[in-house]
Amino acid sequence: MMFATTSLGGLVLIAAVASSFDLNNFDQLAAAKKSADKRIVIKNLVVPAGQKLDLTNLQDGTVIEFAGRVTFGYQEWDGTMIQVKGKNIKVVGKPGNLIDGEGHRWWDKKGGNGGKKKPRFMEVNLEDSLVTGLNIKNPPRHCFVANYCKNVRIEYVNIDIKDGDTKGAHNTDGFGVGGSQNVTVANCKVHNQDDCFCTGSGSDTVFENNECTGGHGISIGSMGNGQKVERVRVRNCKIIRNTNGIRIKSRKGETGLVRDVSFENIELKDISKFGIIIQANYLNGGPKGDPTPFPMENIVIKNVRGTVSRKGTNIQVWVAPGSAKNWQWNSSVTGGQREVACKGVPQGINIPCGKK
Repeated sequence: MMFATTSLGGLVLIAAVASSFDLNNFDQLAAAKKSADKRIVIKNLVVPAGQKLDLTNLQDGTVIEFAGRVTFGYQEWDGTMIQVKGKNIKVVGKPGNLIDGEGHRWWDKKGGNGGKKKPRFMEVNLEDSLVTGLNIKNPPRHCFVANYCKNVRIEYVNIDIKDGDTKGAHNTDGFGVGGSQNVTVANCKVHNQDDCFCTGSGSDTVFENNECTGGHGISIGSMGNGQKVERVRVRNCKIIRNTNGIRIKSRKGETGLVRDVSFENIELKDISKFGIIIQANYLNGGPKGDPTPFPMENIVIKNVRGTVSRKGTNIQVWVAPGSAKNWQWNSSVTGGQREVACKGVPQGINIPCGKK
């Protein structure tokens, strides 16, 4: 602990100033995690090619501050570039911070489906923790995943992959939440080329006050392999120039459950394919054939509104008859002129499904 002195009208004030471990050399990483200060300041750090910024095995109560620019050497590999794991952890982006993946070195329009091997960018495995204020730019592919977390808030994170619109980025998912309980993602911005947000397992997830530009929309799923998604709240979000607005998708031929999911006060603008789509025949290469029976229960669509391009479809529901139970629906999605078939819409609700 260090102390600072301040003179005020002849009175000397002594204040404690928390000391820190300044991490600007990758070789110091192990020492930083053991530091008695429990405060690691990462500034102007270069992570060697093919290595992970491994912020696991942290002491409870550690504060990690990103200040300045963090960059990474280039190598084709399948790993994760940054991993943070611990309990009661605070990850803070200081003003001017930038975590720059320089993803254009990997981008080849194929993402994780071939071509160059591309690492995922950042994964957190946290409990009773906060992530706030990070500026992330140009990951090679999947950007920020919260896996096996409990009681975590992620806020004011800016994911900027707009360069990928013209330079070949693919599978640059923004936020993903999996196998977690009580995770909130709030007040964030994402410009990318895949799902802005997706969750394929877990419970008590909130995605609120966020803005999504350029990607594939906000997704529940794809679901399968017996996984369950329960109690998800998506609210007060803007989705701009995405291929889809909001969607729920389960994979063809697989099992699982979606229950207690709500989309409330969602604004859509210039959606190219589907404003709202709920489907139970999803395949990575495109939907195919009849939907697979898959429970989708207690689904609420409330004040989802906005515009779809003329070549797009406003709303499609394609689920097995009897799978959809206890839905509530209030939407105003217009502009799409492409009419499609719908299946499995629960009785008793009025959905302008498949219509202009």
